[in-house]
Amino acid sequence: MPVKIACVGGGPASLYFSILMKRQDPSCDITVHERNPAGSTYGWGVTYWSGLLDALRRYDPESAAAVRAHSVGWREGVAHVRGSRTVHHGDQGFGIGRHRLLELLAGRARSLGVTVEHQRHVAPDDMPDADLVVAGDGVHSALREAHAGHFGTDVRLGRNRYIWLGTTKVFDAFTFSFQETGHGWIWAYAYAFSGERSTCVVECSPETWTGLGLDRARAADGLALLGKIFAGLLDGHPLIGRDRADGTARWLTFRTLTNRTWSRGNLVLIGDAAHTTHYSVGAGTTLALEDAGCLATALREHPDLRTALARYERQRRSDLLPLQSAARLSAQWYENLPRYIGLPPDEMFALLGQRHSPLLPYLPPRLYYRLDRAAERLEALRRAKRWLGPRLARASRA
Repeated sequence: MPVKIACVGGGPASLYFSILMKRQDPSCDITVHERNPAGSTYGWGVTYWSGLLDALRRYDPESAAAVRAHSVGWREGVAHVRGSRTVHHGDQGFGIGRHRLLELLAGRARSLGVTVEHQRHVAPDDMPDADLVVAGDGVHSALREAHAGHFGTDVRLGRNRYIWLGTTKVFDAFTFSFQETGHGWIWAYAYAFSGERSTCVVECSPETWTGLGLDRARAADGLALLGKIFAGLLDGHPLIGRDRADGTARWLTFRTLTNRTWSRGNLVLIGDAAHTTHYSVGAGTTLALEDAGCLATALREHPDLRTALARYERQRRSDLLPLQSAARLSAQWYENLPRYIGLPPDEMFALLGQRHSPLLPYLPPRLYYRLDRAAERLEALRRAKRWLGPRLARASRA
């Protein structure tokens, strides 16, 4: 097991990995290097589901209890379409502020003896002297990009535009709002992450984005326009943005990132530096924490570093396959929203919940809806659905 570890990037993956390694071997010398000042994290709230809490309790009950205590929860999904409100009951979900999550994990890490340094930039040509360097520096990882040829990094841009916003409206369910404009549809996903704030992600096609003038609007003007569009959702509460230094809004195009390999010598990728999945499945933080757990376990079970890193990569690649497929299909569902938005609201919301199905893109939506309802009662039809979907998806990519 490495005796000196440097984690580059102070996000959830690096911090949680440092916690687990210190629990496994308190003699480890571990430093987390974060280039930004303390408390300057981007983002609003993050989501996770009860399965992650179960895993966190197995790894470190103390940090799991702290995360749960500072989270808010919901069991319902609500969709607003054309003035209609549809409710579906689902699994227990949670939201927590990103800043609060990092604060909790950093506090736990320090309590175990980890050194957490802020405003400490680590350049690829000035790597820390350590037995293991963990690159948890995000989707734009400088440590990975310095060896992009070795890692085989592949980035694919999504079609739609999106922006992360906050609001003082506190939602009691995971809420969707689909609004039709003269330039096409625009929609929001909203969820609470504390008793005072919620996250609100707004997404639309590039045609709607330019048609509404959001590509040219100053950040404040864009927020005002979005506030009018989603007035019924916000109940008089404002949208809050974090604009760039030049006053423009932080509209993005999602980057789906993969790597051919995840390690190079004593350098290993973790979290968004290694892989990304579309935000519409709400799994980014969960995957980062699961990466940390898997890497720590591999290092405990395999004293040889090379063997441990290979084991970590094999396990996580296998674990990620179903979710990466679900994320790809989820992104495609939203990119093809006109295919579904004309359905009755309850059917449209049902297919929103089925957007991870590999069969859905290949059947007329109403036919799929009827088959899905029938499959709830007929086991043979359920098996046929599971068998046919992946085969159609593979054939379309061939």
